[in-house]
This record gives sequence, structure tokens and C-alpha cells, in this order.
Amino acid sequence: MSAGIAGSLRHLPAIGLEELNAAAALQTRVDRKYVLPALQARQLLGAFEVDLRILEMDGKRTFDYDSVYFDTPQLDSYLLAARGRRRRYKIRTRTYVDSAASFLEVKTEGSREATVKDRIPYHLADRSRITAEGLAYINDTLTETIGGVPSGPLEPVLETRYRRTSLFLPGSDSRATLDEAVTWQRPGGRPWLLDGSLVLETKSGSTAGPLDRLLWDSGIRPSRISKFATGMAALCPELPGNRWHRTLQRHLNLIPAAAAAA
Repeated sequence: MSAGIAGSLRHLPAIGLEELNAAAALQTRVDRKYVLPALQARQLLGAFEVDLRILEMDGKRTFDYDSVYFDTPQLDSYLLAARGRRRRYKIRTRTYVDSAASFLEVKTEGSREATVKDRIPYHLADRSRITAEGLAYINDTLTETIGGVPSGPLEPVLETRYRRTSLFLPGSDSRATLDEAVTWQRPGGRPWLLDGSLVLETKSGSTAGPLDRLLWDSGIRPSRISKFATGMAALCPELPGNRWHRTLQRHLNLIPAAAAAA
């Protein structure tokens, strides 16, 4: 992907997945998300005078991700996020396309805005549905973390795809991901591409890391964006989406994915 962000960071030393997970697994972490032009991201990272390592596996530095999000017919998960409820959750399958590995993930909001992610391996063939075993895991996890279970059956409501580059900052034991070619698609609908921008997410403890401070010094502030909730709000304007209105209006230029590929 020489034209992508990884191509502009080819000079960085590599870090392997096992080493990255050992140093900064951060399954419980504070996430800060930013939406910025891809060109600006390349320029900032190219001039960043902090020790950076880039995830490399089998000679690759950019990896394809595919996620399917699930919700009840009443869209309970989405509405909990839209209304800013504390006991909110997200349920998805995440597929690492390059390795054909899939997981069922349950994400909940913990104390002090910390995100807690629990997951189990999942059959690739089941990535677009919740099996009986998967539902049992979801119910057990949500009962333990937020004291409740979904109020109805869980069906796929949104699929996202993107190319991810992962960075590790040894000095702060923090990491960051850069997601390009972010695409949203509702079941039966056409895919929409985030044009010209990428989603940069920093993952650290309670204090901001050096990459956050670089972005802030450059006038770039965190954006309120969730690949699930913001995607739903963008593709379903009839839903309440005030929490993401500024992001939708200022940062998300969506075009049909087919037009970008043409």
C-alpha cells in the first residue's frame, strides 16, 4: 500500500504482533479519536520526532479489517450511544481479512470513559450472525459488566471495512491506529466511503500520549466518532444523531464506494 499512510512511514522500524501485545495490549484503555485529511496525517507523522514503531506481519504493514455490528430491532445499542447512557455496549464480529481470523467482541463503557473489550474466537462462516454459543457469551458478558442483556434478538445492522496501520510509541507504552478507506454499508444497501480522510485513534492510559499532544499543538482536536454509531447516523438520517452532528457536518465526506473504485 505504497500510496497509503504505511508507504509514507516505510522508514520506521517494525514491531511484531507478539511484542506489541506484550508491551501495549491495552484491552482496558482510553481511546481518543480524530478525523483528519490523509495528507495532513502523513505530514504530521513524517515530522514527528518521537520514537515510533510500526506493526509488521509477514512483510505487511497495512491490514484489511471487516466488522459486522449487531443490534436489536429497536436499535437499543445505537440509542444507548445516541443518548449518552453510561451502561452502553456494542456487539460486533471483527474479521482480520489477511489472516481469515474472526472474533466476537463485546465492548462496554467502564469507569472514567474507559472502554473494556471482551472477545472470543468466532467461526468465519458465522461472522454475519449470532450463534447460540455467541449469544450465551454476549449475555454472560453483559450481565457481568452492565447488569443486563439485550431486550430482543440481535441482527446485523451495519458493516464496516477499512485498511489499518498500527503504531507503537515505546516511550509512553501507548499505541495508535490509522484507518484508511473507511467504508460503511447497511444490510442490502450500497457501500459509502469516507473520502480523503482517515480515522486516527490513540490508545493510552488515563493521560494523553505524545501523539495526542502533537495533534493538539497542530490545532486538531478529538472528534466524536464511532464507526458503529456515526456510521448508523450518517446512513440513517432519520435516527437521532445529535451527538455526532458536528462530526457529520465537518469531517465526513461520504461518496459511493463504487465511484471511488471507478
